Amino acid sequence: MTESFDCVIIGSGIAGLSLAIRLADYCSVAILTKKDRAESNTNYAQGGIACVTSDEDSFELHIRDTLEAGAGLCHPDVVRTIVEEAPRRIADLVALGMKFTERDVQEGGGLDLTKEGGHSKRRILHAGDITGREIEATLLRAIAARPRIRLIENVQAIDLITTTKLGYTLNPRCIAVYALEKATNQVRTYVARAIVLATGGCGKVYKYTTNPDIATGDGVAMAYRIGAPIANMEFMQFHPTCLYHPQARNFLISEALRGEGGELVDARGRSFMQKYDPRGSLAPRDVVARAIDAEMKESGAPCVYLDMTRRPKDFLVRRFPNIYERCLSLGIDMASMPIPVVPAAHYQCGGVLTDVNGRTPIPGLWAVGETACTGLHGANRLASNSLLEALVVAHRAAEEIRVELERVKMPDYDIPAWRSHPAQEPDELVVISHNWAEIRQLMWDYVGIVRSTKRLQRAGARLRNLRQEVKDYYWSHAITADVIELRNLVLVASLIVDSALSRRESRGLHMTIDYPYTDPTWARDTIIQRAV
Repeated sequence: MTESFDCVIIGSGIAGLSLAIRLADYCSVAILTKKDRAESNTNYAQGGIACVTSDEDSFELHIRDTLEAGAGLCHPDVVRTIVEEAPRRIADLVALGMKFTERDVQEGGGLDLTKEGGHSKRRILHAGDITGREIEATLLRAIAARPRIRLIENVQAIDLITTTKLGYTLNPRCIAVYALEKATNQVRTYVARAIVLATGGCGKVYKYTTNPDIATGDGVAMAYRIGAPIANMEFMQFHPTCLYHPQARNFLISEALRGEGGELVDARGRSFMQKYDPRGSLAPRDVVARAIDAEMKESGAPCVYLDMTRRPKDFLVRRFPNIYERCLSLGIDMASMPIPVVPAAHYQCGGVLTDVNGRTPIPGLWAVGETACTGLHGANRLASNSLLEALVVAHRAAEEIRVELERVKMPDYDIPAWRSHPAQEPDELVVISHNWAEIRQLMWDYVGIVRSTKRLQRAGARLRNLRQEVKDYYWSHAITADVIELRNLVLVASLIVDSALSRRESRGLHMTIDYPYTDPTWARDTIIQRAV
């Protein structure tokens, strides 16, 4: 079955929903989301959005902090554009009904700005400690009020379709996507003049991650397969503080706690971050994650601790209600005892190469949010710049797509229906679960916070074998959501390893013991592109 829209957006996080809202007055929009409409990385974001709103702050300071965190790989023009457009995009969000936390009247009123690692000023707008959830809810309410937007849940995108793939030699363009409807196990074709990837990151490629199960790198994998350039995949950000508890393996302990006085300590309660950086516990994430990793390796301890006991209980309950209650449910009262934490894979700084408007080099294809690489983050993302980037780039992409739709009148291409494969045997299902577990374990062991050439080569060799195994399975068995995700996961893992092997220096989030120093000659993006 084939359905046609003016624009098809794959993903329902802040980037995809914001873009759809912007386009709804001009065209028909379909949003494909592979699970529930609210299931996205955005929904799990605790910290907030970085934006200059205080008289004590400035665009120049925010730009400087972003460039410093990005370790020489940020694109300065992109950084300036996104930082300077931030207040207008925040105003748009507020106009849709978003309510950010404000200070009490006795404290002077106004927005309650917090501070996070790498920021020189308080500039993080938040909604308690569930900012992402509140943004997602606000955008979904706005979507529901716009009849030209159709949000289709439980649909797993499989592959993008280009005119080149169909055999047309003139005017190469991305024109459609095959997607699996999970309820019926049928593959549908969604055709559009504009296809947008807003699929989020790839945290599930690692054994330990703060990301939800949906974060399997789908957008990057699909774009790579049709020849789109992929940039900077070696820069995977590990959040320094994921809760260390057997019943909460992916629960994030927000960086905002350190912004409100939290101190990283060892098992004896001794602060250690000053040994690594004069900013202490408020150093950028790459510095803090490596410091924790070093402390754990040196002591043999399974975790370190975040000490919030200097702050009164009523403040912690009011400022961090979600985190406080979750910790308390696991027997950890953060008002009287330190929180056990470990680093975990958190944010993909690389992705599908785009400009600041979300446009890829492939006509008809855009990418926005975490799945894209605009040049904002460089070699290490500054905390709370991700939601900001999604808002600004989605707005700019919408303007470009609107103009594109006025210009492009797509011919009626003959797109073949999906060809199904034989049903899989039940005893073959173990292949999926085994390969999934092996990929995540080897990535954690060999491609983690600190790397070596030998470990990367070992990971690359095994991943090549796994890619062939998954390819053979994919083409000989019936399509399922698990198989689609496994296919994407092993490809993205390979792109991370290949990118890491090609960068012969240490910079930002990429630390290798074989090339321990930053080399100015490597101050350039890593680009991988498949010939098609």
